[in-house]
Amino acid sequence: MEIKGKARYERQIILKNFGLAGQQKLFAAKVLVIGAGGLGCPILQYLAAAGVGTLGIVDNDVVELSNLHRQILYSVADIGRLKADCAAEKLSLFNPDIQVISYPLELSNQNAALILSKFDLVIDGSDNFPTRYMVNDACALLNLPLVYGALSESEGQVAIFNVSDASGRKVNYRDIFPNPPQPGEVLNCSEAGVLGVLPGIIGTMQASEAIKLISGTGEPLINQMLIYNINNNQTYKINLTAANQEQNNAPADLDAFLRMDYSWFCGIRTGAPEIQEVSPGEFREIMFDDEFELIDVRELAELPAASFEHVRVPLSEIRKKIPAIAKDKIVLFCHSGVRSVIAGELLQEAYPDKEFYSLKGGILRLN
Repeated sequence: MEIKGKARYERQIILKNFGLAGQQKLFAAKVLVIGAGGLGCPILQYLAAAGVGTLGIVDNDVVELSNLHRQILYSVADIGRLKADCAAEKLSLFNPDIQVISYPLELSNQNAALILSKFDLVIDGSDNFPTRYMVNDACALLNLPLVYGALSESEGQVAIFNVSDASGRKVNYRDIFPNPPQPGEVLNCSEAGVLGVLPGIIGTMQASEAIKLISGTGEPLINQMLIYNINNNQTYKINLTAANQEQNNAPADLDAFLRMDYSWFCGIRTGAPEIQEVSPGEFREIMFDDEFELIDVRELAELPAASFEHVRVPLSEIRKKIPAIAKDKIVLFCHSGVRSVIAGELLQEAYPDKEFYSLKGGILRLN
């Protein structure tokens, strides 16, 4: 296969054990990246730079100001634009010799198999558990290699799933995590925070693993997970072992996959009572209204501390035991407005005659 703009890749073509053959494999490859956020941005930038011939981008989110400290593919001028379209435009300008396909939509088990089947390899840069399990299951059923990455506060993980090692063994995400955590139990970046460089490091590692896997060079993390801690620069690898299908709860075929409710599987209760949200402006008025009780559902050590009168009942405690609530109108708040909605759903079921509200955007929006 003829490589367009070959001079661009000269420094990697001259690498021992990579050469023109490795570059041709990259140029022929079709790679789908799930998510164009903190992990997806460095993945996409380095794969485009390396000369991966076809890149697909799935993301239905828009660029926000709070993204820019870690999603450095975007600028202030991009705020409000769809990430998938914006990323595709910038990557096409950066490397016009590759094809970039944008999917500005929400991935579901109704469209996942069709989209994923058009690619040779999938890289998961998602930030939620329903998508993570869905992408894993689709890759397992379609026999597609999956490069996995995830973040939690100061730590990141990278692994390669659904690729046979020398002994013929294959491992996927469900073999390590057969059951998802409860909603709000593992905080995402918007809840727990993250240094912008960490997704840059982990996303670059994911891109590196994809390049090694495609080109047949180096030692990819097949059936291994690399864990990196940014605070102390500690890294370690663990070997992964496959479980049987019954133990890992995976759908047995594509029909079962299409019937799977991943939100329900991950504990997101779609039939729960809807909790009305209040704006930061409305919340500031409510703060001085004795009719309302304000409840902080963050864990006890979380900052910033609330400077107004309130009570603190962490979501983890609400899950164990529903607390006694005296007033009839309650506004719940957390860091970014995710856990307060979950807490509201639990409390509304226990107290159907009371009114529960959630602070939209969480305490971050009050500052």
